[in-house]
Amino acid sequence: MSLKSRSSGVLMPVSSLPGDYGIGTFGQDARHFIDRLQAMGCSYWQILPIGPVDDYFSPYKSPSAFAGNPLLIDLELLSDWGLLTTAELTDCQSADPPYTICYPNLIRNRQAIFKLAGSRLTPALKKDIQDYCDANQDWLPDYSLYTVLSEHFSEADWSKWDDLNLVQRHPATLTNYANAFAAEVAFQNFLQYAYDRQWSMLKTYANSRGIGIIGDMPIYVAHSSADVWCHPELFGLDEKFSPLEIGGVPPDYFCKDGQLWGNPLYRWEVMKNDQYSWWMRRIKTALVNFDLVRIDHFRAFSAYWSVPAMETTARNGSWLPGPGIDFFRELEKTFPNPGIIAEDLGLQDDELINLLKDTGFPGMRIMEFAFIDDLNNIHLPHNYTPNTVAYSGTHDNNTLLGTFFDYLPEQRQYAFDYCGYTDAWENQWQLGGHQSPSCRAFIRTLFQSAANLVILPIQDVCGYGQDTRINKPGTTKNNWLFRMTREGLALIDNDWYDHLNQLYQRKRCCQLSTDEPSGT
Repeated sequence: MSLKSRSSGVLMPVSSLPGDYGIGTFGQDARHFIDRLQAMGCSYWQILPIGPVDDYFSPYKSPSAFAGNPLLIDLELLSDWGLLTTAELTDCQSADPPYTICYPNLIRNRQAIFKLAGSRLTPALKKDIQDYCDANQDWLPDYSLYTVLSEHFSEADWSKWDDLNLVQRHPATLTNYANAFAAEVAFQNFLQYAYDRQWSMLKTYANSRGIGIIGDMPIYVAHSSADVWCHPELFGLDEKFSPLEIGGVPPDYFCKDGQLWGNPLYRWEVMKNDQYSWWMRRIKTALVNFDLVRIDHFRAFSAYWSVPAMETTARNGSWLPGPGIDFFRELEKTFPNPGIIAEDLGLQDDELINLLKDTGFPGMRIMEFAFIDDLNNIHLPHNYTPNTVAYSGTHDNNTLLGTFFDYLPEQRQYAFDYCGYTDAWENQWQLGGHQSPSCRAFIRTLFQSAANLVILPIQDVCGYGQDTRINKPGTTKNNWLFRMTREGLALIDNDWYDHLNQLYQRKRCCQLSTDEPSGT
């Protein structure tokens, strides 16, 4: 796939939507946000991964490559299905600050209310759930059982479960546990059904309003995941099922010690033997759920950073070859012209550049990176090509306003000169939710660029500072908690963005800039 027409969008996690119940959901506030995107002249809503999160609330280290995050289920829609009363909804409304997610309170609340809703299933709903289970036999039974067993053993790491036969997945043992916990497994199936049905309804609404959804696929899955438990042969594990090597990236702009993610690495040579079937199922699911799919850390298909599992930083790793173009030739057999965006940030070597050229996928550029040196670097807008997705920043960056504060004085002046902002830095202001004039100059320059798709994080749309940053790579605390408020969204200058989209030929009806990809 290549991008062939100009458009724009906004990056905001579903969890960051406003609402009364402690976290963003697939409910009415999501629809209001889609309406706002349309009013802004945008064509896309980019989200972060919407699978279950890990203990630090990161969506990039999920216990499943296929399951959805039940915390995003909208309670009011469950009430519409007759599963909750109005009084019960009122009792579930959050007393926590509306600009952040308090996960401990949220999880306690949802465990109780979901159990209540699940106890009231009608015969029609039970039939729908069974149909959903029948259609997802390749992952759902294993995921639901894995989730139940993790709670039963009080241990998400399946390699540490007390029953070795269960760790090794002996068929009779699996059957016995599935029968013993049949009610609990059925409850997990219900949650996945509710998640899937609500997401499908929301995507249909978005598409009807001319808004496409850009999903996000993490390159790796967690060791503590149903995927690794079910398919240990596909991952680099030792005889005790612990990772031999783990993923990450070497020292970079974000972190002087590199980033040590802890995910087990793929045995690409084994995956190749069955035409990468696990990956093909994963990509098929993504192409059904989203209009475009951003693959995080795409460069791992070219070469990946492998770190011995006993290391405490990512410094002492090495680059190993990924599957390269062979993987994408196999992908093309099943999904001709797939709607994929390649997150190709980091080390740009000839192998990665050639892989991106061979696939035709659009890569990414981050304008905040453009001014951190005085080189003619790839992130400067005059170097963008049309087949590019250009961002002010991503979920891993500081906000645009925060970045201006982080820049050295000479970097900030370079950025201001480049964007034609002539006022003094000391004269910055924020009023009525609109960005400072320097932020507006930066965004206008980005919209002027040749990149066919421009994406702004919601914080930059609103002109927010570094206190609204969503993630700081290399850290595990105080990330993934940011939420918008309804008042904040109401202050967005829709007319200014709509004018930018019209002025720079980015306003259009939602359509993929490609032939219809298979699987959507």
